[in-house]
Amino acid sequence: MPAISHRGGMDEEVFTAFAEQLSRYVRERLIPAEPQMIEANAVPPEILDEMRDMGLFGITIPEGYGGAGMNVSQYVETIRRLAYAAPAYRSAISIGVGMVASALKNGGTADQKSYWLPQLAAGAIASFGLTEPGSGSDAAALQCRAVKSGSGYVLNGTKRYITNAPQAKIALIMARTHAENLPKNRHVSGFILPIDTPGVTVGRPDRKMGQAGATIADIILEDVHVPADALLGGEEGKGFEHAMKSLDNGRLSVAAAATGYARRALDSAMRYAVDRKAFGQSISNFQLIQAMLADSQAEIYAAECMLADACRMADEGQRTTIQASATKMFASEMCGRVVDRCVQIFGGAGYLAEYEAERFFRDARLYRIYEGTTQILQLLIARNMLKELEGAA
Repeated sequence: MPAISHRGGMDEEVFTAFAEQLSRYVRERLIPAEPQMIEANAVPPEILDEMRDMGLFGITIPEGYGGAGMNVSQYVETIRRLAYAAPAYRSAISIGVGMVASALKNGGTADQKSYWLPQLAAGAIASFGLTEPGSGSDAAALQCRAVKSGSGYVLNGTKRYITNAPQAKIALIMARTHAENLPKNRHVSGFILPIDTPGVTVGRPDRKMGQAGATIADIILEDVHVPADALLGGEEGKGFEHAMKSLDNGRLSVAAAATGYARRALDSAMRYAVDRKAFGQSISNFQLIQAMLADSQAEIYAAECMLADACRMADEGQRTTIQASATKMFASEMCGRVVDRCVQIFGGAGYLAEYEAERFFRDARLYRIYEGTTQILQLLIARNMLKELEGAA
């Protein structure tokens, strides 16, 4: 992968050693454990403990709160390496080190940071509750309500497709604190609460197309009483804003995951092409097979270059909405093309569950949907381009 400039964050030599250790761990421990994880539809508890011991749950959390304090480049490179294995491993840490940690760092009070960030860094699994049965990124349609009651609030509503919900200990819930819609979504506030709070129920894990072990479920809130200090930042109307500030980095994380998994699929396809014999020779000698391998390599390299550039900008403090969105859009679509070629190279075997190609195909499909669908990102990129043009005029 192209070199990434590590501005701030961990010491570069320390990070390099960590990244190499992580790559070995992925190949020697996580990949061999995939059949067990897939059968159980859960990451084995002992592996979660190992990931905690490696500090993976605290990679973006400041050192003062028990984390590693990685910058964006280091965070994204860590995700890319981790995502060479099945997506469930990344899923276990992604919400805590991404949306929830970012919201706390950007908008949490001093007490909220000192209480929650060390728990996340120590390995508490987190969920982020925005999506509902009738709304996704459309915050104007959000129905979950938070009504003042005494010195706190009472929450009622249902959150849908919530990653990690069956395993989570902490949830950041977006709820409406005003009945009417306000400009800039100031009718939405954030609330941090333990999942075992009375009145919180987690539904049965949803059955999915792929990404076994990365579980999602409803979070149902029925007369959930929370204290005033559960309100993110101690101020109404700021929760959505703080949570959305992490979207650019979240999209880079998904782009890294898609890029890492595409590399896994390409490596698998190359090994199969070398080993598979047809017409008296390895199919890797066939030019049309080589074309698919070459196209995949070129596209993965392009995604890696986009990641490096967008991360550099983020670490320099530049706004990266267009670059992060473009990188996520390209990398997720690229991954879909690479896993499709992987199935094609495997031929009939690629359609069988006995081989890993069909799993790659199913797992990769989600990358084009979450953290902004390809179609939403196309609109976002174009609108920001036009805004920039208008501002320069």
